[in-house]
Amino acid sequence: MASNGFAMLSILVLSLFASSVRSEETETKEFVLTLDHSNFTDTISKHDFIVVEFYAPWCGHCKSLAPEYEKAAAELSSHSPPIFLAKIDASEESNKGIANEYKIQGFPTIKILRNGGKSVQDYNGPRESAGIVTYVKKQSGPASAEIKSADGAAEVIGEKDVVAVGVFPKLSGEEFDSFIALAEKLRADYNFAHTVDAKLLPRGDSSVAGPVVRLFKPFDELFVDSKDFNGEALEKFVKGSSIPLVTVFDKDPTNHPYVSKFFENPATKVMMFVNFTGETAESLKSKFREVATSYKGQDLAFLVGDAENSQGALQYFGLEESQLPLIIIQTPDSKKYLNANVVVDQIESWMKDFKDGKVAAHVKSEPIPAENNEPVKVVVAESLDDIVFKSGKNVLIEFYAPWCGHCKKLAPILDEVALEFQNDPSVIIAKLDATANDIPSDTFDVKGFPTIYFRSADGKVVLYDGSRTKEDFISFIEKNKPASEKSSTTIKSGEHKETEESAAKDEL
Repeated sequence: MASNGFAMLSILVLSLFASSVRSEETETKEFVLTLDHSNFTDTISKHDFIVVEFYAPWCGHCKSLAPEYEKAAAELSSHSPPIFLAKIDASEESNKGIANEYKIQGFPTIKILRNGGKSVQDYNGPRESAGIVTYVKKQSGPASAEIKSADGAAEVIGEKDVVAVGVFPKLSGEEFDSFIALAEKLRADYNFAHTVDAKLLPRGDSSVAGPVVRLFKPFDELFVDSKDFNGEALEKFVKGSSIPLVTVFDKDPTNHPYVSKFFENPATKVMMFVNFTGETAESLKSKFREVATSYKGQDLAFLVGDAENSQGALQYFGLEESQLPLIIIQTPDSKKYLNANVVVDQIESWMKDFKDGKVAAHVKSEPIPAENNEPVKVVVAESLDDIVFKSGKNVLIEFYAPWCGHCKKLAPILDEVALEFQNDPSVIIAKLDATANDIPSDTFDVKGFPTIYFRSADGKVVLYDGSRTKEDFISFIEKNKPASEKSSTTIKSGEHKETEESAAKDEL
C-alpha cells in the first residue's frame, strides 16, 4: 500500500504538465474506431497492435483530447502498415464489464493492446496529435532498435534523450534475451537500442565487445555502463540511471519527464523546495547537490524544486510558503520528515541525523477542532489515534475529499446514521479529509473517495463496500460490533431504501 501515496503524487504532478490541446471539433470523425461491448473483443483480437481510449462523454479532458486523437488517427491510418486508434465509452452501463476488466479508474485512460489483446500496456505519451503519432509509431515498432551505423546511432541516441544501448558480441544468448525482455517491459517509458559494434556509439569505451549495457543521458556523467544482466538488477540500473543526480522541478518543459520519473521512483525521496530567485538559492542548491553526491548509491533520490512551479507538490505535502526554503523526505512506507526554513549549514548535518534515525517523522494534519459537537465527528491526523484507535469505541470513519461529489451526497446520510446512534455511547460516526491529513496506509487503503472503514471496539478493521443508505450503514455497524455490544437498534419501517450505484463510480 505504500506505493499508493507515490501514485497519487505522480498523478498530481503529471496533471501539472498536461499539454494544452485544442478544443475545437473536426468536421469528420471517421478514423478513430468506435468500440462497445458488441464488437470490442472481436476487433481487438484481429489486431497485433491497437490503441484504445477509455473515455466518458461528460469528461472535460476527454473532450479536449478528442480532436487531437482524431487527427492522430487520420495520420496513422496512412502508416505502412496502418496503425489503428479506437475508443470506447467506459461509462456506458453495457461497457462497464470491459472497463472493469482493464481496471479503468479515471478518464481518459489510454491502453496499447498487442497480440490480439494478450498484452496490455499503459499509454504514457503526449496528448496532442503530433506527440501521439510519434509515440505510437515508436511503440508499434521493435522494443529495441538495432544500431548498424554511426548515423543510425546519432539518430537513435540524440542530444537530449535517455537511451539504454546493449552491446553484444552476437545478437543472441542469455544476456541479449534478458535485455530484450526488459525493453519489452519498459518500452512505454524508456528508449532501448542494441548493437554488435561499440565503435558506432558516440561516447564510452569503443573497444568493448560486451555484453554490456551503456545508458546515455544528457545530464551528470553523460553515460554509465553496467554488466549485470539479472532481470531485476538490469531494471533497477535503467530506472535509477535515467534520473539525474538532482532532478530539477521548474518551468523548463525538458525537465518535466525527469520529474515524473522521480515521483514514480520507489526510492526514498529527498526534496528541497526553494525560491529560485532568492538570494540564497544558488548556495542552497549547490550544497544540496554536494550532499546528493555524497549519498549516491544509497537508494535515495534527490529533487530541487522552484517554489513558484511546485505548488502542487507543496499542497500534497500540506506545506506553506512561510516554511520555505525547506527539505522534505518521503520514505517508501510514506513516512515524511521535514526541515523547514533550512539554511545552507544545516543541510549536511540534518541529512546525517535523518540517516541515523534521529529525525522525528512529520505528520500532515489539520488542527484538532476546538469544538466537535456535530453528529459526525471530525477526525484529523493528530486525533486519529485518540478517536479511532484508543477510544475503545466502534468507529465508522469516512475518508473524503472536499471536492468529491459522492462525498457531498453521502454527508446527510451519515448525519442520519450518527443521529440514530446518538444514544449509543459505544458508536462514533466520523469523517477525515484525506487531502489535508496523512493516513496510516498500513491500516487504511484509500485509493478513491469516499472510502469508508469500520474499526470495532475490539480492534477489527473492515472496509465498508455496501450500499450507501442509512439502513445499510446501521445494519453493517450492528453486524460488526463485538458480540458483547450487540443492540436492538432497528430501522424505522416504511423508510425508502435507495441503492447507490457501483463503487466503481467513486471519485479519485
